This record gives sequence, C-alpha cells and structure tokens, in this order.
Amino acid sequence: MSSNNSNSSSAAISGWNQYWHDLFVKFEGPYLPGRVCTVQKTRYEVMVQDGIISIPVSGAMKSKKMFPVVGDFVVVLNQPESVTRMIVAILPRKTALERGGAGDSAGKQVLAANVDTVFIVTEPGSDLSISRLERYLLISRSSGALPVIILNKSDTCSDITDQVEAIRSEIKGIPIIPVSAAEKSGLDNLNPYLGPEKTVVIIGSSGVGKSTLTNALIGEKLQEIGDIRDDDGRGRHTTTVRHLLSLPDGGSLIDTPGLREIRIWTAEESIAETFDDIQEYATQCRFSDCTHNDEPGCAVRQAIEDGVLNQDRFIRYRKILKEVSFEREKAEIGLKRFEKKKFREISKLSKEITLDRNARGGRL
Repeated sequence: MSSNNSNSSSAAISGWNQYWHDLFVKFEGPYLPGRVCTVQKTRYEVMVQDGIISIPVSGAMKSKKMFPVVGDFVVVLNQPESVTRMIVAILPRKTALERGGAGDSAGKQVLAANVDTVFIVTEPGSDLSISRLERYLLISRSSGALPVIILNKSDTCSDITDQVEAIRSEIKGIPIIPVSAAEKSGLDNLNPYLGPEKTVVIIGSSGVGKSTLTNALIGEKLQEIGDIRDDDGRGRHTTTVRHLLSLPDGGSLIDTPGLREIRIWTAEESIAETFDDIQEYATQCRFSDCTHNDEPGCAVRQAIEDGVLNQDRFIRYRKILKEVSFEREKAEIGLKRFEKKKFREISKLSKEITLDRNARGGRL
C-alpha cells in the first residue's frame, strides 16, 4: 500500500490522526501504518487498518536496540508477494511513561508511549499510600501526560469524601475521582479524559481493580479479574502484560500489570512540580544552598514548626531527592565503566591493526 492514501485507510487504527499521518507520509514504498497493542518476547501485536497482526521487528532495528513499546505508532513493511511483514521504524513519540529499570538493572524502562492521560488507580483500603501516589505522580508528570488519581472501590468505604479530602490535603492540583468499577458508578466523571484520538494508560498496584475498571470502560469482559483475597480484601493480580484496547467512543486504553517497584530517578525534573510548596519555601531560606537541617534562617524548617508544612511530606521529599541522587550517581558510574571498556576495545583493535600492518611490511 502506498503511503499517499494512509490517512483515510488508517481510521481503524486507534488514536490515529492527522499528526501521525503527517509523520508517516515521509515513508515512500510498500509501508503500512500501525500501532503496537501488545509486546511479546520476540513478536509484536500491531493494529493496522485491516485488523491486528503479529510481526517481528527488522534486523536493523534489533542491531540498534530499537524496540517498540505498547502505544507506539510504527511503520510496517508490507510485501504480500514475499509474505513479508515486519516493523521497520517507530514514529517519534509525543509522550513516554517511563520509570527507572526494575531490580538491579540500570537505565530506564518505557511502560507506554503516546499517552494523553495517566489514570493512577488506588483504593481506600490497604493500598492507599500518599508516598506511592507521589511516586506515580512523578513518573506521570515527567511523561508529559496528564495525571488523574482514581479512587476505586468507593462502594466499600463509608467515608469516601473524607478519603478524597485526605489525599487532596497532601496532593494539590491533581483531579481525584472516586469510582466503583464493580458497581459502574462514578465512571461518567472520567468522560473528559476519554474520547476519539485520546489514549489513557491505567497504572497502580496489583489488586486495586485496574482490570475491573478496564472492563467497565470497554463495556465487556476483556480482561480477567482475580478473586478477592480473604486476608486483605484485595483482588488477585491478573494482568501480566500491557495491552492497548479500543474504547467504544474511539479512544484507546492501555491496561498494565501492577507495579511492584517505582524507581523515579528518570523523573527528576518533575520533583519541583510535585513538591512545589516545599520548593517555594526553599526560595525564602537565608542561604541559597540551605540543606534545611540546622542552618539559621531556614524557611522550610520554620514552615514545619508553624504547622503550615507537613513534616512527613518533607521527609518523603528528602527521601526521593536522596534516591534520585543515588541512582544518578550509579548511572554515571555505569557510563564511566562503559566508556573504559569501549576505550580498551578501541586500544586493542588499534594494536591489532598496527601488528598486522608491521607483519605486512607497512602495507595495509
């Protein structure tokens, strides 16, 4: 298929619009536009205009370690005569939801791409943690997408309004929407974030009802739902991979597995926005390099003493700064080791070339 008529023929690709069309038309030849729905080990489920296909990435992309993620818009080489279909390029991402690599891995992990809104799902029981919500906010804001806190299972809580206000007192300027996905109540309040060409990703801990919310928004049971555990009343973890699903209104929704670890060093820039109140007090300190410990004229410490700044919030802020500093230092050490290894390999190759040249009497 020529790229010249891709705009009309790509209407079935969830989230496709003129912006992506303009990027795609630069590719001349037997190419199809597509969007990644699911990532398997070596293959990708890609939404194209005639359905969903399972294809690999090209060898060139593998060699450059260019691997798509769920939500990416991609260019698919389509050669029916040779039965060849593969991903050959990734269109530039508008947004990317990412966290620091899980476990001992360095670098970053991109969770989803081209997302407009991040639904951060929690519930009023044991999962409700301001510290965890702040971490989700950091990676959400850093992605360029709009964060929205969804307080699910509102039907299980008699004081849901108080719960909302408790979150709002700690986290300001973020929409907080109580819903019950199981009872399908409060879902209309999510409509402003849904709709044609819009993409929402759902993140949160295991058992907070992300799959139930996904099914409620889609209008049918597409995601499996685990039984409720007896010990803490939470659902069992069921989603194991990320999926992009089409909503009835033409929008897109990405469901994700529960995040066990939220390393946020990749979201350093959004710390000031998330903790803007502390940053504001910090600008009023007597010394510009104030560490907010025992320095005289510390406006942050004074605000805590006056009761206008929450001590626990300040402790969480310092913990995050320390974590980011540690992870940055670790990444820099890893980069230095890589540069040393690269230098050693170049030196070794140079010596081999010199020895070979000498063996040939100075001739190359």
